[in-house]
Amino acid sequence: MAPVIIVLIILVVLVFIALIKTIQVIPQASAAIVERFGRYTRTLNAGLNIVVPFIDTIRNRIDLREQVVPFPPQPVITQDNLVVNIDTVIYYQVTDARAATYEVASYIQAIEQLTVTTLRNIIGGMDLERTLTSREAINAALRGVLDEATGKWGIRVNRVELKAIEPPTSIQDSMEKQMRADRDKRAAILQAEGVRQSEILRAEGEKQSAILRAEGEAKAAALRAEGEAQAIRTVFESIHAGDPDQKLLSYQYLQMLPKIAEGDANKLWIVPSEIGDALKGLSGAIGGFGLGGAPGGGNAPAATERREKPSID
Repeated sequence: MAPVIIVLIILVVLVFIALIKTIQVIPQASAAIVERFGRYTRTLNAGLNIVVPFIDTIRNRIDLREQVVPFPPQPVITQDNLVVNIDTVIYYQVTDARAATYEVASYIQAIEQLTVTTLRNIIGGMDLERTLTSREAINAALRGVLDEATGKWGIRVNRVELKAIEPPTSIQDSMEKQMRADRDKRAAILQAEGVRQSEILRAEGEKQSAILRAEGEAKAAALRAEGEAQAIRTVFESIHAGDPDQKLLSYQYLQMLPKIAEGDANKLWIVPSEIGDALKGLSGAIGGFGLGGAPGGGNAPAATERREKPSID
């Protein structure tokens, strides 16, 4: 009885193991290579799959998603014989699981070596300055070569990126000095341009200020002259409207004489010729006043005549 139970237990275990080996669940975006007695039979896609237990075996499970592989820095010689270290990153995707399994032993290592050799060929035709400024061109050329070579391996290279391009230390120091000199030069040029523009603006401002000041002075002089002319015109019209006689004019001349003599520095002053006429008119006015007011006015004209004679002479 005991041996029968043991045999049954063994059979149940074998059936369970057979069921596990028969049912294969493949995750999404994955594939599995099935071999029968060491020979490729088929590729299992995502989902539930049935295989023959103990006859079919799973050779390899491959991730079909896009993969990112960074490669260590590689020394590359440029056209001007300078050694630069270049870091690369490859974005690839397996499109054929069977080819990726049987066409190449290790597609990761194959892609790395192909990247290094292709990169050396591309950089070898460029000088350092062009290498540092042509990353997009290098990426495009590298991707084209890798995509063409890895197609038969069931690999598609989607993108290639250069992470860093490191020239020698001495070249970096020289480049930093050159960049610093260029920045200083640009700063000096900008400062000189600023000073020049400031001087131009200041000169323009002074010019406009002088023009406006001259225009203001001209307008002020014109207004002043116009005011004086208007004042003279008003005085002239007032005088003519009042119809002044010789006696009033003579009196005005006499009032002007002290103003002519004002000032301590006046050593010589000239009396206008009209002053004599004014004095003559004034003396006549005074004589007429004496004739009209003094008694015995018959002798007054002789006295007046004697006073006028020195003035006439």
